Amino acid sequence: MLELVEAQPFVLVDRKSRFIAELFPATTIEEVREIVANQRVRYPESGHCVYAMAIGLNAEIQGCSDDGEPSGTAGRPVLEVLKGSGISQVILTVVRIWGGIKLGTGGLVHAYSGAAKGVLETAVTRERIAISKLEFQLDYPVLEKGKRILQDCGFTVELENYTGEGDFISGSIPTSLLPPLANALRDLTRGKIDLS
Repeated sequence: MLELVEAQPFVLVDRKSRFIAELFPATTIEEVREIVANQRVRYPESGHCVYAMAIGLNAEIQGCSDDGEPSGTAGRPVLEVLKGSGISQVILTVVRIWGGIKLGTGGLVHAYSGAAKGVLETAVTRERIAISKLEFQLDYPVLEKGKRILQDCGFTVELENYTGEGDFISGSIPTSLLPPLANALRDLTRGKIDLS
């Protein structure tokens, strides 16, 4: 799955109606609700704030809202576009500012999905990497060699506290790099540090 780095708003105009699409990071249902509420305040002239969400590390929680548009003409098309992007932990909103001309159901599907595609084309993403958080103590006799192992294995030290016996270290490492680190520390400490 991909994660969102940034995206620019996208505006689609169809028969004088403006469809403003935006993409936001969101990890919980509460965040989704807050973003939708903020969009309603931000665009008070909007009659509809349609959205689709894909939250959870693997986008396992998905949902959408037509927000008063005819059923299936807004939220579902936006969700289908979002699902095709492979981005998770996001909400895609499309606010509609009515231009006075009815678009019909086909026109609404076309406009909402077009706005969703437009904002996704502006999105900068990166591949989501599983991270393992670790805490352990490196005793003074193996401290320098242990720190070299941490650096060589791609471990990021986030906190280091000196104790009477050594350094208490906490940090993170991409999960795919954990087995070599675990083996090296187990060998270095003769099994005292076991990260498995």
